[in-house]
This record gives sequence, structure tokens and C-alpha cells, in this order.
Amino acid sequence: MRKVYLVALLGLLLMPVLAAAQSAFDGTWKVDMSKVDFPKKPSVYLLQNGMYECKSCVPPVEVKADGQDHAVTGHPYYNSVAIKVVNDHEVEETDKKDGKTVGTSTMMVSPDGKTMTFQFTDSSNTNAAPVTGKGESMRVGAKPAVGANMISGSWRTTKMENISDNGITWTYKVTGDQMTMTSPTGQSYTAKMDGTDAPMKGDPGITMVSVKKMGNDTFEETDKRDGKVIGVMKATVSGNTMRCTYDDKLQGSSMKYTATKQ
Repeated sequence: MRKVYLVALLGLLLMPVLAAAQSAFDGTWKVDMSKVDFPKKPSVYLLQNGMYECKSCVPPVEVKADGQDHAVTGHPYYNSVAIKVVNDHEVEETDKKDGKTVGTSTMMVSPDGKTMTFQFTDSSNTNAAPVTGKGESMRVGAKPAVGANMISGSWRTTKMENISDNGITWTYKVTGDQMTMTSPTGQSYTAKMDGTDAPMKGDPGITMVSVKKMGNDTFEETDKRDGKVIGVMKATVSGNTMRCTYDDKLQGSSMKYTATKQ
């Protein structure tokens, strides 16, 4: 009897500890921008003869570079683009959705044509304050032909900085067999961690998401748009560090980054 009593007592004492146990994924996470391995696949632009093309956009964008809004299709975050040529080394872009500005960017190429700096604002997610930041790209390959604006060519991102916290911060909470994600940009989902699809809220470009737990420290998130897989993110947690790999199925590229628990 004494043994049974001691076992029962021990179980009662352990219950608060077990109830308080948290998932390794729980918490608010923030990307360390000094630890980002940007995609190797370059962005490709052409600005020539009064026309602007983003050849690497999915689908590609081609509009007049006259500073006016021009309709584009197939892009969930915007449906018009305006390109303003400041000079032969600088271009401004304004993206709108249903007449509302959802993104702005300025691209400026160095005098030697080898480096591009850019600044941006992005409020394309529902109920989101604008994400802001700046970055730098390096030219990959030859300079553009005579007569083309210097932004023309292939560019690979090498640095991004001063990114507002709302663009690189999110929170996970695991309850039972479900994970909930929320972000300051208005995105959220609650999904079972068995790979079952669940709705994504607040993101015009992602309609469904699935989460698959792959151990106590690793999970995989699959993003879908209208039934098509557009991206897969795998995250592994070690203490207060989360190491992530994202495969962009639309662009055919991948990137790695590290986030720290706040």
C-alpha cells in the first residue's frame, strides 16, 4: 500500500511540471538578417525603348515605363504596376491592388553598373502595416546593351537591412496536436501537425497551409495557392535558435535563414 501511495503522490507532484511543458516551437521568433543565405537565382529586368519587363516575376510583367498605372494579371498581391524612370541609373515602381498602393520600390544602380541598391515598402498583406527596408544586389553577367537602362540585367540579392520588425517576426503556439501561427502583418493559421490542409488567413497569395511534425525539434510547412504547392519551409529548433530552409516552388529557388526566440 505504501508503494502505491508513493507512486500516486509522485504522479500528482509531476502533473504541474508536465502541464507546463512547452513545445520547442512555441514563442515569438525574429529573423537574424546577418544570417540569411539569399537565393542564388537572380532577378532579371529589362528597361528599354520605353518598356519595362520583369522577366523573373511569376508570371512575367511587361508594362510601359511612363509612370502610369498599367494593369497586370496573375499576381495575387497586386493588379497594376507603374514604372517611373528617374534617370538611366534609377527607377521607381508603384504596385497597386484595386487602386490602393500596396508596394513601392526604388532601384538605384552604381556608376560602375555593378551594384544595385533598393528601398521598399510593402503592405500587400491584409490588415498589415507596411513592411519597410532596404538592400543591395550584385550584377550577375554582362552589363545591358547600349540604350537600355542600367537596371537591366540579372541581379542577385546580397544584403538586406533595416527591415521593419513586422516583416521578420512571427509567433508559434502548439496546443495538443495543433500549431497556431500569427504575424504582425496580419497572417495566421491553425493547423494540425499531421500534414492536413488548413486555411491561411490574411495572405492573398496563400490559400492553404499544412504542417507536418518531424520530431520534437523539426517541422515542415507547405504553402499552397488554389491547390498548387508554391513553397515549402523546413524548420529545426535548437534552444533559442530556429534554422529554416525555404524552397520557393514558383521561382525555382531556395534560401536559408536563422531566427532567434525573443
